[in-house]
Amino acid sequence: MTSRLNRLAVAMLATALATLGVTVANPSPASAAMTICYNTSQAGNYAGTANQAASIWNNATVNLTLSANCGSNLRIYQITGGGSYAVRTSLGNGRVYIDTQQAAQYSPLRIMTHEIGHILGLPDNYNGNCSLLMSGGSAGTSCTNPYPSSAEANRVSNLFAGTFSATDRSADIFRDSWPGALTPVS
Repeated sequence: MTSRLNRLAVAMLATALATLGVTVANPSPASAAMTICYNTSQAGNYAGTANQAASIWNNATVNLTLSANCGSNLRIYQITGGGSYAVRTSLGNGRVYIDTQQAAQYSPLRIMTHEIGHILGLPDNYNGNCSLLMSGGSAGTSCTNPYPSSAEANRVSNLFAGTFSATDRSADIFRDSWPGALTPVS
């Protein structure tokens, strides 16, 4: 309960500061949850999906709060063609691209939650297991599970608590976790 109240207080503070034009990037992980401000102004039809995915991550993790349109740590874009992917510039910062063609074949919420997972420090896991969010499209089009496993959620919580270190490269691009467009069988 105290953890939820602390997260709520941090989110309210971030919103208040955003009103004043200040972006909260990273309070000390040991003292409070980090707030990642995500921007859906270019997300088109997927803005609501981004909000759902943020809620999933907020409920699954501690030491982390995703908050809508209070800044631009994370920008979300709707694209057509080329596949959905994420570009992480540093832990909690980057861009997510949701391809409308893939989202017509795979669960848009699973795609969004998965791609945000990359921004939060998780790599792809192409094992085809639908219960693992980071298995991406390898679990097939029938897999609609948008929830991280407890191991995936714990890894993110630990990254944002500073318990684990994330390899911080200048830019990590996560592509190809969603197979290309399916071709109809004639």
